[in-house]
Amino acid sequence: MKITLLTMGRTDVAWVRTGLELYVSRLAHYIPFNLVEIPELKNVSALSKEQIKTKEGEILLSQVRTSDDVILLDEHGKQYRSVEFAQFLRDKMSRSGKDIVFIVGGAYGFSDAVYARANGKMSLSAMTFSHQMVRTIFAEQLYRAFTIIKGEPYHHE
Repeated sequence: MKITLLTMGRTDVAWVRTGLELYVSRLAHYIPFNLVEIPELKNVSALSKEQIKTKEGEILLSQVRTSDDVILLDEHGKQYRSVEFAQFLRDKMSRSGKDIVFIVGGAYGFSDAVYARANGKMSLSAMTFSHQMVRTIFAEQLYRAFTIIKGEPYHHE
């Protein structure tokens, strides 16, 4: 089993990239982890938001296998406390054995086709974060979840 973070757009803010790389490297100790950053669409000024979401959705879905468990990072998704997220992951890993793909969409969100393919949605907060920051925040929470699962002292409660 492996976990993938699939994102629309590259992480080009240096300090965000540094934080993301830190947690990606730490995750390698716990699980096969893959970060896939799809370049933003070019020449979209003449396209509507829906057309952009549709094109991005096609690209995102081309990266997902039918056997993958797809979780969207979406503002309308379920919110977890860190220990609840750890339990969520523990349950998924013990029951399904499927690879899990967490997806961060583009600036306008997800197309209907991506929502239809998703097995679930989760929200990192009631607040809105930039798409770049979400990657680092998510990677840290994923790392935290694995330290909770392993009973390591990173998380204090």
